[in-house]
Amino acid sequence: MFQSFDTTSSPEHGPARLAALRAEMAVEALDGFIIPRADAHQGEYVAPHDERLQWLTGFTGSAGFCCALMDSAGVFIDGRYRTQVKSQVDLAHYTPVPWPEHSLADWLKEKLPSGGVVGFDPWLITQGQLETYETALVQSGITLRPAPNLVDRIWKDQPAPPMTPAFEYPIEYAGKSSCDKLADLAADLKEKGEDAAIITLPDSLCWLLNIRGNDVAKTPLVHGFAILQAGGRIQLFVADEKVAHLAPDPLIDRAEPCDFLPALTKLSGKIRCDKVSVPVAVIEALNAGIAEISYGPEPCALPKARKNPVEIAGTRTAHITDASAMCELLCWLDAQPTGSISEIDVATQLEQRRRATNALQDISFDTISGAGPNGAIMHYRVTHETSRTLQDGDLLVLDSGGQYLNGTTDITRTIAIAAVGKEERTAFTRVLQGMIAISRMRWPKGLAGRDIEAVGRVPLWLAGQDFDHGIGHGVGHFLGVHEGPQRLSRVSDVPLEPGMILSNEPGYYREGAFGIRIENLVVVQTAPALPSADAQREMYDFETLTYVPIDRRLIVKELLTQAETDWLNSYHKACLAKLDGLLSDAARTWLAQATQPL
Repeated sequence: MFQSFDTTSSPEHGPARLAALRAEMAVEALDGFIIPRADAHQGEYVAPHDERLQWLTGFTGSAGFCCALMDSAGVFIDGRYRTQVKSQVDLAHYTPVPWPEHSLADWLKEKLPSGGVVGFDPWLITQGQLETYETALVQSGITLRPAPNLVDRIWKDQPAPPMTPAFEYPIEYAGKSSCDKLADLAADLKEKGEDAAIITLPDSLCWLLNIRGNDVAKTPLVHGFAILQAGGRIQLFVADEKVAHLAPDPLIDRAEPCDFLPALTKLSGKIRCDKVSVPVAVIEALNAGIAEISYGPEPCALPKARKNPVEIAGTRTAHITDASAMCELLCWLDAQPTGSISEIDVATQLEQRRRATNALQDISFDTISGAGPNGAIMHYRVTHETSRTLQDGDLLVLDSGGQYLNGTTDITRTIAIAAVGKEERTAFTRVLQGMIAISRMRWPKGLAGRDIEAVGRVPLWLAGQDFDHGIGHGVGHFLGVHEGPQRLSRVSDVPLEPGMILSNEPGYYREGAFGIRIENLVVVQTAPALPSADAQREMYDFETLTYVPIDRRLIVKELLTQAETDWLNSYHKACLAKLDGLLSDAARTWLAQATQPL
């Protein structure tokens, strides 16, 4: 099994570890210390070596941070984790703080009204974050100071950094050679008058150099840093034991990670840095030399997000492979007597069916298998202790994905366990209407995620309901299941462009009762021309990539418009056609029933 159901942290360790941290803060003359979730590469998913936030507090979410003061400690979590955090931290010692509604600066000004010094590891805070904090703290008497990592100092059995071997990613999957990618990025640097660019994001390195690795579970990354030269060469700072077996490349100069900061101090000319991703330690090293820092976008971010035709074709195939496994699982699930299986049973059976495709490289994240009230925990992680037996009337939220050589998948289905109440079915139908609305959209070129994501919320808004996460995130190509910069979110100002893959996943959650989420992946494409002579603007729309039936038992048909019903019937017809010949006899029979027109 790729997924473990062991409990990886518990609240009872938090108080002693917090006390040890405060002792080190006193040694360093600090009034506070910031502990991010992220690692030096600003990764959402981190290696065991970098799980500092979890080790200290018990909180296992993929985003957030802690700020520990001498008399209080806040754990800052976004809307996805408001329920989860309450059961994972010792609430007598750690206080959940709703973020970003309540900023770190606001919290510090409340807690340190007379001012103070708050330390941070300069490898774990980006330049953009530091500037935001410092601007908000002007005239507060609170200063932020780079410091040694105090969590590492007290974490006596901290795992070693990952040293897994990298492997080449074949051109038949990548669609473009690393040589051509380097040339394109170098040309962009030259056009902007820049001499080099700093790359600290592992997914950018992997995409640019057509390599993959296993430094992080469920995301095929290689940890490292790079300096991309405007002449087309690249200095790659990765541990030799990870890459020594790879064929030499005349455009790549290899060095150890410990050589990265000294190399930065020797640079000259104009050097591009992305404030969003580059850590403060890098900026400090550049400022110690003679280089001129040019702040700008991370050079790989947009080219990586705009998938090429080979990547899109591969992703389509990966989703059909994944859909066959999902349908086999849903067929099995419907055949189980109520009260006979658990959340873990469902997650285990799903992974087994993905493995049976003989194409699965890993799951793309831990499967979320949450029934009844557990479904209301947006990023619920089932363990042996929390696993719930599926009961009559439950809604099961099943959010999962796979890593395949030709693409990364992410799908959520909400499934009825026997008879479900009218209230739950009504909420499900509203969520479905939002998902259909996004799927059917056309919009003018130039719009960003923030300009269109509200369309997927309107059916819920009309009922006085909403949910505390974005409609969708970007998805990589045999890389991260969460990829920027594209998002369907209120805060995303990045224009959507053809080739960008995103999730379309509205939801609804009632704490302590049930959760609902429906998720397909989509790819932006140029919309077909309309016959009207007045339709002159260039328009985009979405191609759906995910083809797994939506549970018709949960739909209140009377709430759907005819256009919505037509879309759903057409979608189910496509599911049946695309999976033809790929399923067992039992699953084929199940699929034929599950895709009957409304």
